[in-house]
This record gives sequence, C-alpha cells and structure tokens, in this order.
Amino acid sequence: MGMIKVVGLVLHPRRDCGAAINAIVAWAQRHDVTVLGLHDEISRIDCQAEAVTSEEMVERAGLLVSLGGDGTMLRTMRLVEGRKTIVLGVNVGRLGFLAEVDLPDLADALSAIDEHRFTVEARTAVRTTLPDGKDVSAFNDIALVRVPGDGLAAVGITVEDKNFVNYAADAVIVSTPTGSTAYSFSAGGPIVSPNVEGLIVTASAAHSSFNRPLMLALQEKLQLDVLPPSGRLAIEVDGIIEGYADAGDCLVIEPIPAAAQVIRLGTTSFYERARRKLRVEGSAQVGLPDGGNSRVVDNFEEQRYEILLGGETAGTLDYRRRGGYIELLDTEIEQSVSGRGLAGKLAAAAFEDARARAIPVKVTCPFVTGYLQRHPEYTDLLADGE
Repeated sequence: MGMIKVVGLVLHPRRDCGAAINAIVAWAQRHDVTVLGLHDEISRIDCQAEAVTSEEMVERAGLLVSLGGDGTMLRTMRLVEGRKTIVLGVNVGRLGFLAEVDLPDLADALSAIDEHRFTVEARTAVRTTLPDGKDVSAFNDIALVRVPGDGLAAVGITVEDKNFVNYAADAVIVSTPTGSTAYSFSAGGPIVSPNVEGLIVTASAAHSSFNRPLMLALQEKLQLDVLPPSGRLAIEVDGIIEGYADAGDCLVIEPIPAAAQVIRLGTTSFYERARRKLRVEGSAQVGLPDGGNSRVVDNFEEQRYEILLGGETAGTLDYRRRGGYIELLDTEIEQSVSGRGLAGKLAAAAFEDARARAIPVKVTCPFVTGYLQRHPEYTDLLADGE
C-alpha cells in the first residue's frame, strides 16, 4: 500500500504547468490518488484536479507538489509551515535551488515517494511582528531595505539583549540557511548548507567600517533596531514588501526550526545546485589540461556544455538527464571556429564530467559516437545496453 493518498498542487502564476499537471493526474489515476488544486490556480487550466481552498488543501494533502521555481516553492513551504506535510519541488522553467526534479522524472519521483524511497530535509524559517502588529514569516529572509530618497538604513544589531554593531547600509538582511544563496549572497554573505541550524545577518553596501556578515545560533536572541539617523525602511519578507519601519521601531526575529519538510531523492546535492546556479569559479568549469585558451562550462539551466573562447560561446553539446544517466544529444560548433578541435574538447569534457560524477552516459549525438570510436578509454562510462 503506497503512502500517498492525496496530493496538493501549487502552481507558478505565469508559467505553463499543463504538462506537469497532466503527468501528476495520470500517475494519480493509476495509483488511486486524489489530486487537489487551489481554486484560483486550476481554474485557468483544464485538468481533473479537485478545486479547494488553501486551508482544505493543507488539511487533506499528505504531499504538496510545487510546480514552478524557487518563488513557488517558498509559497508552498509557507502554506505548510509548522506541519509535517512533505513538499516536492518540480522545476518548471529555470534552475532553482529548492526544486528536486525536472518534468521528465516526475512520475518516477512520485513512485519513489509512494514507496518511501526518499529523505526529508528540514528547513528553518524566521518570523517577526511588523510595527503595525502583523505577523509574518519567511523561508529565505527578512530584510530592512532603504527607500530611495529617504536616507540609509541605520540598523542596530542586538544579540542576547546587548548591542553588537550598528550598520549604516542599503539594507540589513536576516537570512535562513535556505536564503543564504539569495539576497544575502548578493550582499556578500556566505553560502550555508540548509542542514545548518543558524541565521545569517548581512549588511548590503555597508557604509560602516565593520561590514562582515554574522552567523548566529538559533537559540540566540536577535533584534533589529531602527536607529534615529535612519530613513524610512521597507520590510521585505521573502522579497515581498510587507510593511515599513521608521526610526525607533524594532523587529524581534524568531527562528522556526524544521518549519517545512522538503523531499530529497538523492539525484543532486545542495552543493551541486549552488555551484551551477551561482557559477562558482573553478568548480563549474570542466577543466581539460590541454584546453589552450578555451574552456568548457556546464550550463545546467540550458542543459548543455558550452565551450568558450575569449568569454564567448563557440560551440555547444546538448544533453538531457534521464533518471540514472545522462544522454548526449547534439554537438554544434560555430562555423568561424570550426576545424580547431573544439567539438572533441566538448565531448572529452562531457565524458570527464560524467566520470567525476559517476553517471552512466548514453550517446545519440553522431559526432560523439564517432569520437567514442576514436577514444575507447571512455567506453566504460556507457550505460548498460550501449
């Protein structure tokens, strides 16, 4: 007997999620599973999901499936905040950090969850009460951001009831480990594993002599004080302005450990997603000792290897990740640089990358097939049956 009885869907407001919904509904019909969708989201799509309110979805569904990107995932996590409901992120569009599977792997992912073949990654949230009394929570960050024309953000950081530092900056960000790769990262903060229990305080474009980020334990009391020199500040909660703060206001930041349960199937790691999404210099590069003035990078979002000459793309090798292997599909080299061995460097880089990741390879690209005949040292990487 499978563990999934009711699945709830949360959709990106603009992207086309029809193919993903159809895949979920087809899988659900085969496994006698009920599919729910929010009234205002599925009303624009012809599908067989049952329309419900967000409250009813959270009460009935044991699994929520987020169809979109990181923003949709954050919204889904907020829906189930504090509950044991598990959340699966499905990438519909650009690569994100929170999504676990792409559309081609969706049915297999649902079956793996139904058969208890997954792990759960607990995500910390942060909560505060706005000056107007409204309670808000975030899974990425809460930020005090200067309003253009109203002066800098002058914010005191109080830890354990004692002032530690006063920042004068464009913004002061309190981030969860989940949000360490978002606003905090762009402001110079560290990349932090989502498994770490802590909060990061980062000042964006600090005008202070001390401009380093702080890492706090969850049990340490944190308060943000808006100081007298400060201009009016927007309060952003996961990137959305939820209110404003003026001099004399303070925000007490409360962490919420294990506020959401995100499904992991073991196909990729946080560090692999971070390395590719943030283009970490060196590790995103697939190095070859004889590369000359060219280099090969893995453009994960477009699912292709690219060979660069002088920073410009000179050729590509398209691929698809299908279950437990990678399929090399097609190689193209710009005519102006043909005959320089760039296609061979692309093929070699792809094989070396697969070897480093211990991923079997299937070859359907004619050029790579010929390259493999000339370089049998890579035949051990072929998937069974190749």
